[in-house]
Amino acid sequence: MVRIAPVEEPFPPKIEALFARMIPPGLPPLRVLRTMARNRQMAHAMTEWMGYELSTALSVDLRAREIIIGRTCALCGCEYQWGLHMAVWSERAQLTAAQMRSIAHGSSADPCWPEPRDRLLMELAEQLHHQSDVDDRLWGELGAYFDEGQLLDLLALCGWYHTVSFIVRAARVEPEPGLTRFADVATH
Repeated sequence: MVRIAPVEEPFPPKIEALFARMIPPGLPPLRVLRTMARNRQMAHAMTEWMGYELSTALSVDLRAREIIIGRTCALCGCEYQWGLHMAVWSERAQLTAAQMRSIAHGSSADPCWPEPRDRLLMELAEQLHHQSDVDDRLWGELGAYFDEGQLLDLLALCGWYHTVSFIVRAARVEPEPGLTRFADVATH
């Protein structure tokens, strides 16, 4: 049951202006954004950060971004955000069905991660989620693929999507129709 209901149309002018900054023209605002709009000041501040995290200004490529976001959301049990990212970006990030399944239900040790860089990204999300830290071995291995600025972006991405996952889950934001669900990629 929804705990914080998303704002509904007609939107007040300030909320309409906020959505105009967050959403491409012609697309309706997602439930997660409409829920966050219950606190307009918070949503306004989050818009700036979200705009960076999902833009080409981010120093890591789309595939790295989506592995980190997907694994973080899955570990947090946030099917809504995981499903949104898989539905919108998995194809562009060239994630296979096996990799989507691994992101949702597996681990960095799964054989579908033959590229060390991808495996390390999965492991980074796992260590940050479980330990709130990164061990020296993993940090050193990541340094072969990412510079310090990129590592900071990866850490911030993981933290940001923990925040989003906490909001979505605790507020009980209902899934958008047609989004990929964990069960859609489960092993049978």
